[in-house]
Amino acid sequence: MDTNNFYQLIRRPEVLALTARSKSALHLDEKAGLFCPAISIGFRAVAYLKIEVEAVIQARIENQTPEQIKALVTTLIKQRSEHKGGNYE
Repeated sequence: MDTNNFYQLIRRPEVLALTARSKSALHLDEKAGLFCPAISIGFRAVAYLKIEVEAVIQARIENQTPEQIKALVTTLIKQRSEHKGGNYE
């Protein structure tokens, strides 16, 4: 089993640093479907899947349109339930 394919969770401060976005801008992107929502990891704690964050950053680097990024986010969220074993492809 290749451990590089397992989920890595990162907290909001790291996501903000990676994306160079403010907390409010990140929240607005999530509401608009332009960024994958966080997942609950505890009573008052959330985290993001690093692979999803990196995919959205790459899409922005590639200058994809908002519609393309929304489609990517939809696909990534759908993959969460399809890959319950802990690895992404």
